[in-house]
Amino acid sequence: MGAKDGPAVEYNWVWAAPVLSGFRSEANDGSATDNNGFPPGGLPWVPWLVIFGLLALKPNRRPAAWLIWLPLGCATAFTLVLPSIPPSGSDFLQEAIVALAFGLAAVWLLSNYLRRSRRRLTFLCFLLALAGFSELSAMARQNFSLATDESSEISLLLALAVPASAVALSLAGRICRGRYRPAGLYLWLLVWLAATWLVIAAPFFLSAAAVSSNSVPWSDFFIPVLAVAAGNFAVLLPFLILSWANPFYRERLKTLLHIQSEALRPLSAPVMAANLKT
Repeated sequence: MGAKDGPAVEYNWVWAAPVLSGFRSEANDGSATDNNGFPPGGLPWVPWLVIFGLLALKPNRRPAAWLIWLPLGCATAFTLVLPSIPPSGSDFLQEAIVALAFGLAAVWLLSNYLRRSRRRLTFLCFLLALAGFSELSAMARQNFSLATDESSEISLLLALAVPASAVALSLAGRICRGRYRPAGLYLWLLVWLAATWLVIAAPFFLSAAAVSSNSVPWSDFFIPVLAVAAGNFAVLLPFLILSWANPFYRERLKTLLHIQSEALRPLSAPVMAANLKT
């Protein structure tokens, strides 16, 4: 069949096995093909499976617990009205909002396990659970990749939004700890969110003003920060409304914030005497 030996030929072999990115197979040459018709963009079903798993816990095995899908749906709808951040058109803001909503849903379902005898320990458990489930949701939707700029932006925003939400909600609950008043809780939550975000953003603004040769107007500081605080409040509000409208989640919120249940009205002396006779 011909000579067995011939001149040597040098060839640089590169393994061209496809690399799985989300649900899309990408080869080293930049080409990509869909796998079984699944859309690209990470593993968006993982956070939903986590919520289903939490609903399977014994304290949550009741129809009222399934209402947690309502605030999750509201948070998803809220992201639809937000435009992409220019100039890159990245959707990191929408992704961070959805991740925070999943973290809040997990906290609402786990509030019985997060409560401790001391308020500070409860706040710590609340903060860790919210941070853990929010970051898990964000990384799952990003295919657990930290190498992209969008993943870094989402993680940074969550690193600010999670403690701001936990601190503001805990402080609002501390003020309303004697009695559950939904309107007062909402108002104090909005106030503490604005104050917390102002404290978070102040170092960044002051450092930018120090290195800038021109004076930076204060409107460039207060307006964006208050807008972020309002957006943060919009994510929390559906969960608070659910806690107000549903007794199951109302007790969960009281448990999480150490809010006392309304005490029974004391009986008058004639009523007590009548009860003793009977």
